[in-house]
Amino acid sequence: MHNDFSYFHQDQHVNDKHVQSLVRFYESGCVPREKYGIGVEIEHIPVRYGTNASVTYDEPHGIRDVLNDLAPLYDSSMEYRDGTALLGLGRGKIAISLEPGGQVECSLGIMKSPEELNDLYAQFRADIDPILAKHSIRLINYGYTPVSSARDIRIIPKHRYAAMNEFFGRLSGYGWNMMRGSASTQVSFDFSSEADAINKMRLAVAVGPILGYFFRNTPFFEGKLNELPLLRQHMWESIGTGRTGINTGLYDEDYSFERAAIDALATPLMAADTTHTPDAQRQGVWTASFENAADVYPDRELNEYEINHIISTHFTDVRLKNFIEMRHWDSLPIDRARLLTDIVVNLFTNPDELSRLTNELSGIRALDVQETKVQIQSRGAQALPYGKSLEFWREFLHADYTGEDIPGDSENSSIFQD
Repeated sequence: MHNDFSYFHQDQHVNDKHVQSLVRFYESGCVPREKYGIGVEIEHIPVRYGTNASVTYDEPHGIRDVLNDLAPLYDSSMEYRDGTALLGLGRGKIAISLEPGGQVECSLGIMKSPEELNDLYAQFRADIDPILAKHSIRLINYGYTPVSSARDIRIIPKHRYAAMNEFFGRLSGYGWNMMRGSASTQVSFDFSSEADAINKMRLAVAVGPILGYFFRNTPFFEGKLNELPLLRQHMWESIGTGRTGINTGLYDEDYSFERAAIDALATPLMAADTTHTPDAQRQGVWTASFENAADVYPDRELNEYEINHIISTHFTDVRLKNFIEMRHWDSLPIDRARLLTDIVVNLFTNPDELSRLTNELSGIRALDVQETKVQIQSRGAQALPYGKSLEFWREFLHADYTGEDIPGDSENSSIFQD
């Protein structure tokens, strides 16, 4: 930990009480291994039968109608609305939410083992598929919408996304593409201590691009064939603005929860949100191109809503919350998502596998990770991540699926054959 606490604060414009709030939030995630849980999020692109165009929220027979029809099957106390617009549903370990372009996200957890994933996902599909069919919609698992252009997809009526839309529209060539046209798979797991969390984050950032290549699933971009093995990575890192890619300072010897908190708080919020800040000078949601948490939130400890909002404005490869979230992957059909989950859970919660991975990647630097990303992006199957072949890494990581059959998976293979 850095000895001069005020030095970071003065130079990076953060609030001491805010920093301690985030540190305590991270520390609340420290649990013994027997209490570890797993979370999986799978985003889906809704497309129209016959055209395969992306389906938006408020068009006739659109995603709004799907959610309204689905609502009676879910817990009314878990509904999420922005104003009067229904944007999310929940029941037990299943939560349904929407990404900016109307992509349907299914969040599953907290699970105690990967075996739960298939059953929970089957429940989600059993509920939603008949309603989708009624509205001539189907969900596909690709990293990017197959035929539509991002500029033609209207964002859902959510104040946060309106602010993000304005922010990315001004600062990023790929921001709208990521918001409106992309879909991902994310896997989350727990840690037992600060040291354990930092070690797992470093390892996850290092192996993420390799697993991203093995599980790549983006055959199309803006209606054309996609040639980039890691398109999702390319879009996010092109956004820049200090909130994507490798967590700042992660591979420094003195990296800590405190430094993670300072980095999260120092970055402009992108979308300021004081809807749960009764003592704020300004109420609402707005685009914050330069304002960070110290500008927006009062000089006091942050509440949980404020903490989660601040963290959610960062899109690093691996995101630290009161758990660790890996964010590298394209949207995957359930069989592939299950295999990926098995691999991740084994690597990061099995002590023997974690030790093996730690030894293999000992001494890795941020520059080495960047080099690996560039190699995979430019050389594909000929890349040598950390000096070793992809075949070595496939065996080492137990990644039996290589992605060579994209786009011909069983769920999506007939996409242009309606």
